[in-house]
Amino acid sequence: MADEIKSAMHEVPGCKAQEPPAELLSRVSSLASIGRRPLSREQYVEGILAGERATLARAITLIESTRDADRMLAEQIIEDCLPHSGNSIRLGITGVPGAGKSCLIESLGIYLIEEQQQKVAVLAIDPSSQISGGSILGDKTRMTQLAASDNAFIRPTPSRGSLGGVARRTREAMLLCEAAGYRSIIVETIGVGQSETAVHGMVDFFLLVLLAGAGDELQGIKRGVMEMADLVLINKADGDNIRAAERARHDAQNALHYLPASASGWMPRAQCCSAHSGSGISELWQAVLEYAALARTNGWFEDLRRSQTLSWMHEIIEQGLLHLFDANAEVMKSKHQLEKEVIEGRTTSFRAARRLLEIYSEQRPAAADDAER
Repeated sequence: MADEIKSAMHEVPGCKAQEPPAELLSRVSSLASIGRRPLSREQYVEGILAGERATLARAITLIESTRDADRMLAEQIIEDCLPHSGNSIRLGITGVPGAGKSCLIESLGIYLIEEQQQKVAVLAIDPSSQISGGSILGDKTRMTQLAASDNAFIRPTPSRGSLGGVARRTREAMLLCEAAGYRSIIVETIGVGQSETAVHGMVDFFLLVLLAGAGDELQGIKRGVMEMADLVLINKADGDNIRAAERARHDAQNALHYLPASASGWMPRAQCCSAHSGSGISELWQAVLEYAALARTNGWFEDLRRSQTLSWMHEIIEQGLLHLFDANAEVMKSKHQLEKEVIEGRTTSFRAARRLLEIYSEQRPAAADDAER
């Protein structure tokens, strides 16, 4: 009786299941292998330079790790990849919530891949879950068509409440993406808080996305970031909203005229587009290329890159000193008591901070002597 029972797992007479293509089996096996085994420094670098997205993703995970061993390996990988970086256009995008930044990035990314034959990397600074510390928005689920392309790499960076850490991790991820052959790097901010300033300090071109008719109560942040913008883009200029979008563009252009002239020599402009229909996307990219050509001709492009690299070094020093300060046992012994005294009003914040710095300074020579022994 059991022999007569047929299941979906049994072959039907005269029919044979097709074998997957050998190339697909090899690729899946290779990806699975990469995901299982630990990689050496050389394997990471070779994979990144070969444009392997799985290896690139694992390297960025090392960058985001808080483990000392991971950070050390990540720094070695970055040093090896550094000579192969810097040959991209770095585009920062910010805007009010609901302005359609993700839809815009997807439309722009698809245009660059299909029309300009480029590889596109999207590094999105996401707000973090207070429970797990992970990204909340999930950019791959918001950019499904772009994520499906072999020439696109999308990676969210959870903010975890620290803009300094986000800036460092995003900069390092950007360098690795450039080494992997991505010539257009798009950095998206969460659109609120001070993340715009952090992103502005790491990109070549800064784009502010606004909506028509959203009202000043919704677009309050635009006053603080307008002067950083190289281009103001009015999105969702389609259907019945075209006239309103054009009015908003006109108002934004007038506002830009009252801002101080840019040191780059570029005249910031306002344009309209529809990420949904694709209208205005090619014009947006043309503006980016015009800016890059002007900045390279007058030397601003390289001056800006050098200035950003120097700022990066200073930030790393500050973060390193803070890490050493917090890791000092003697400082930690006194810190909680001094915090209590400040809260209770028995001492001032200045005096408490100065005392902790004195304790730290007293410990450093002793630590250096121990290291020499």
